[in-house]
Amino acid sequence: QVQLVESGGGSVQAGGSLRLSCTASGYTFSSNWMMWFRQVPGNERERVAGIYSGEGSTFYAASAKGRFTISQDNAKNTVYLQMNSLKPEDTAMYYCAADLIPGAGWDPGNFRSWGQGTQVTVSS
Repeated sequence: QVQLVESGGGSVQAGGSLRLSCTASGYTFSSNWMMWFRQVPGNERERVAGIYSGEGSTFYAASAKGRFTISQDNAKNTVYLQMNSLKPEDTAMYYCAADLIPGAGWDPGNFRSWGQGTQVTVSS
């Protein structure tokens, strides 16, 4: 059974930084996407950043480019999201997702495993 556990969320002031971690158990990083999503109550879950475990290709949403960096440590089965220059609009619950259905797009419903989320709050 795949388990994803996020950590690293918290409350920071605008301009601050946080590093989120997503550690997987029961799942070995292989040629598949790991994705960070975020969600504000009442809104749809939004893609933030992703990494392709096999080769390290990355994806960033426009809102994350230049400020966020996704990375992985295969030995620790962990994916990180380094978030710098945080803005109040980054406030959300952040989720990691794994085990994308082969050939499917990056819609949330196509990821078979999810963590419980970690809250990020950025104050102005």
